[in-house]
Amino acid sequence: MSNFEDRLAHADERVTAERQAEIARAGAALAALGTADCQMCGEPISAARREALPSARRCLQCQIKADRRRKGR
Repeated sequence: MSNFEDRLAHADERVTAERQAEIARAGAALAALGTADCQMCGEPISAARREALPSARRCLQCQIKADRRRKGR
């Protein structure tokens, strides 16, 4: 292999590694998103709530209950 071909192969490997790292970061970001079903009651979280707060893990009613418990009400 010539020096040029070696450098080309190395550049291709770097691009592939960077692409795989970006895919891994995107996967981690998606994993950090909320869920479709409430963690507390198991009911579906409304589309409007998931759109407004993609990281939501509770339906609105359960979130209100959890917030009240946390505040000691």
